[in-house]
Amino acid sequence: MDKAYLRQCNDGEHFELSFEYKQTNPAVKRVFNFSRKLSEDINALLNRVSINVEKALSKKAKKKKSEGELSKGVIIKLSQNNMEVSRDSICGDVFLSGTELILFINDCQYSVIVNSPWVSCLELPNSILANFPVYPTKFESYYTDKDVSEFIWYKSADKTHWEQVVCIPKNQNANGPTVECETSCTVEASPGECPFERRHNFCKERAQGTEFRVMSYNLLADLYCDSNYSRTVLFPYCPPYALNINYRKQLLLKEIIGYNSDLICLQEVDRRVYKNDLQPILSHYNYNSTFYLKGGEVAEGLAFFYNKSRFILLDSDQLVFSQKIDTEPVFAEIWNKINTNSKLAERIKARTTTLQLNVVGSLDNDEILLIANTHLYFHPDADHIRLLHGCMAIKYLEQYSNQLKERYCGKRVSLIFCGDFNSVPDCGIYKLYTTGSIPGDYIDYSSNKSEHIENINIHHSFKLDSACGTPKYTNFTELFAACLDYIFYEKSSLGVSQIIPLPSDEELKENTAIPSVVFPSDHVALISDLRWL
Repeated sequence: MDKAYLRQCNDGEHFELSFEYKQTNPAVKRVFNFSRKLSEDINALLNRVSINVEKALSKKAKKKKSEGELSKGVIIKLSQNNMEVSRDSICGDVFLSGTELILFINDCQYSVIVNSPWVSCLELPNSILANFPVYPTKFESYYTDKDVSEFIWYKSADKTHWEQVVCIPKNQNANGPTVECETSCTVEASPGECPFERRHNFCKERAQGTEFRVMSYNLLADLYCDSNYSRTVLFPYCPPYALNINYRKQLLLKEIIGYNSDLICLQEVDRRVYKNDLQPILSHYNYNSTFYLKGGEVAEGLAFFYNKSRFILLDSDQLVFSQKIDTEPVFAEIWNKINTNSKLAERIKARTTTLQLNVVGSLDNDEILLIANTHLYFHPDADHIRLLHGCMAIKYLEQYSNQLKERYCGKRVSLIFCGDFNSVPDCGIYKLYTTGSIPGDYIDYSSNKSEHIENINIHHSFKLDSACGTPKYTNFTELFAACLDYIFYEKSSLGVSQIIPLPSDEELKENTAIPSVVFPSDHVALISDLRWL
């Protein structure tokens, strides 16, 4: 007996029905799909199925039939436990009853399988590189997920194509119908050894014991490089195919996986890349994650991944500065100063800058980490805005850390603050974080004369240092290159065991600048092994 697959939709109000109808005279072989309301009666459903099947038969026989006319050429009924179902019955009552259901359409009989594993969408990438990860770029399903489903890959005889992937969706109770997806995408040659693969040599062994590995990386969101301006002005030295996210994300995944990090803070993460690539693939490597979009309508944000064999997530939150600056008591002093300059206040309130906070507990040590992640405003005339956001961040983290110490009384709470701060070591943020204070007349506050304010004297109680120091470059493009990224850590409780060497000047300049065919971003990843003291 053939099978018809019925599944209740996530909204709880609709269901979908799918089956393949086969007939020899006239010859018909077609898959039918229906979306109906659970509240409608069986008569409405069977009439719709009958009309659609008859239309297919009539088309094959070159006959026309009005859609509104009930087909007389299709014999259809539904049985429940070998008894024909009354057409006045409600679909939801019948289909969700847990009884044996058989659908009869002419000479075909279908066992109705309710809420079986089902794949509604399966897609393969349109860019595949040799020796790089290959995986479905889209997987949408009901009552299953990729982790428990089976995938069988087929490649062409000449090994230049992945021709097909076959998925058998599964859950604990059943297997669903097999789904196939084909691609004509040619497997392209790899770009050769990438500089990050040489960095992987320092990360072959995972950190253990009192040590753990931290990474901070700005991925270069597709949102900012998929335009003629980015291709012709920002990154004209990078071939368009290598700037395409479908190419870059293969390099990004291979790079991130190879560092064997325990804690990963990412900036400029496209929502689609997180959902379709980073989250599903890194979950196979034992990472759990959190993700927050920036404020407003921006489709990129901050992602945090942690090795679930070594850490447990205790809390996660997001702070959009512009949404809290005029309401959070901890920001009152800063906001009162900002509000004396209406132009500055307006510009600050328009920013989407976000602070991501994650609290993790070590499974190996009796320790708690507060992991902060941010990406500060990039504009050249905005040193003052970056410093103000930096001041707000550190004051909020100080308050948050004290609250954690009260909540987890007796446990040590240590801060790690990662991100793309868009601020060189000579600017105020680095001074504030590493010395504990910043004077109110610091030069950063004068980066835009019309938005100048003064007498904001900020200090904090953290003893912070930069885990990777102040390298010459963490961002390297043809128009600009400098140290903008940092992993700040609390040196009173943490020490540095290892800094993964950064790419050399020669590597960065090999293709003029980055991104390139071997560098997937305009930033380089910072990786450091920290240890509890």
